Amino acid sequence: MVSKGLAAGKVGTLSGAILGISCVAPGYTLTASIGLIVAAVGLKMPAIFIAGFIPMFLTAYAYRELNSRAPDCGASFTWSTKAFGPYVGWMCGWGMVVASIIVLSNLAAIAVEFFYLFIARIANQPSIAELSDNKAINIVTTLVFLAIATAIASRGITTSERVQYVLVGFQMVVLLAFAVMAFVRVGGGDAPAGLSFDLDWFNPFSGLALSAFVVGVTGSIFAFWGWDTCLTLGEESKDPTKVPGRAGLLCVLSILATYLLIAVAVMMFAGVGETDLGLGNPDNAENVFAALADPVLGTWAGPLLFLAILASSVASLQTTFLPAARAMLAMGAYRAFPSRFAEVSPRYLVPSFATITAGVVTGVFYTVVSLLSESALLDTIAALGIMICWYYGITAFACVWYFRRELFASVHNVVFKFLFPLLGGLVLAAVFVISIGESMNPENASGAAIGGIGLVFFIGFGVLLFGAVLMLIWRSRSPEFFRGETLRYDTPSLVE
Repeated sequence: MVSKGLAAGKVGTLSGAILGISCVAPGYTLTASIGLIVAAVGLKMPAIFIAGFIPMFLTAYAYRELNSRAPDCGASFTWSTKAFGPYVGWMCGWGMVVASIIVLSNLAAIAVEFFYLFIARIANQPSIAELSDNKAINIVTTLVFLAIATAIASRGITTSERVQYVLVGFQMVVLLAFAVMAFVRVGGGDAPAGLSFDLDWFNPFSGLALSAFVVGVTGSIFAFWGWDTCLTLGEESKDPTKVPGRAGLLCVLSILATYLLIAVAVMMFAGVGETDLGLGNPDNAENVFAALADPVLGTWAGPLLFLAILASSVASLQTTFLPAARAMLAMGAYRAFPSRFAEVSPRYLVPSFATITAGVVTGVFYTVVSLLSESALLDTIAALGIMICWYYGITAFACVWYFRRELFASVHNVVFKFLFPLLGGLVLAAVFVISIGESMNPENASGAAIGGIGLVFFIGFGVLLFGAVLMLIWRSRSPEFFRGETLRYDTPSLVE
């Protein structure tokens, strides 16, 4: 591992898991996904969360095993380079960076939407909520949110930790209170549906068609993305070989528990009907918590749920800068990117140039997509699945290939270095191929198209192709990385 000047020994298992949970943003993810999942599978929502969790959980072990041998802030970029060489590694790193930028633009826009919604509720002026629909106001406010998040991320990892303890803590407390109140109202006979708990809701092997299973796996790309932030903090962890892996597993398990708790609570309270407060009501599909906040928490506490979702998106916005900036830092340090990206602030010990670049590029990306599409959020979420399947899948296969000489040396290796990563990689590869095909049809997203081909294709696969062109240009200018001179690969010791 090449020292890159980051603040060592700052992140523990708990703080790493909190930063990962923050990046996943369970509050926002749930309100955006519950209605869509219920529309597809009804009362099998908990089973779908479990089915969607499986490839993420399997892939987490690939990250853990690779990190235990080679902790590096470049994570997927560094490991895939070591396994498959500089070209695959560069493209994997590019996918990781672009995925983060897509998510940053998405989260900033979500923060803006809930910001105006919360103010409208507090001021009792519904018209204020409509400000987020004004394209000019939306873009300007989004850019302000991005500037603030960039500034916080530039102040050091300890500042990020402190902010996240507050935002994540508040978000999780409100979500827990929401679930408890839903159960209380069901128990007291004060719930619209009042369904009885049923263990069959958790069984993904009965009552689910193949198409529903695919919905679950595809949804997990959005629902669980962000846990790998823990692994990009390896060089800043107290025990680089153990803490990031433990934090990643703690993060994904905590997220799954949260999803299942909320899913059961809202199903028992509201049911899955298509009218009134039913979770299958299409009028509530895009923002389930907006419909359930007052009925569950009461009019005096309902706005707290809006504030929690705002905190969720703001927290994730800030932490998503961490993996993006650190991936670019590593690529700069190994000369896969211009060396300017390897600059670290001597005061705050963070990749300052990479962080600022991520903020600026995100702002430009969101502005362009917003002007091209009337539903920028929908298109960016759809494109996100393509990018994440790409670099998660490559990392999973990198684990299998890199440890190929020792896969059958022990039961541990067979399970955690071979079977789990291989199965996770195969599922992600299948979803990647399916997503590419679907992205070409404009009707599978907002309907925005360029030359008859869906905008999602250009945001997702098109950006990967653009990255390949940039890679070739950079190779002609700085070939050291591509000759294996700055980051050695296919070495048994996993050292530079």
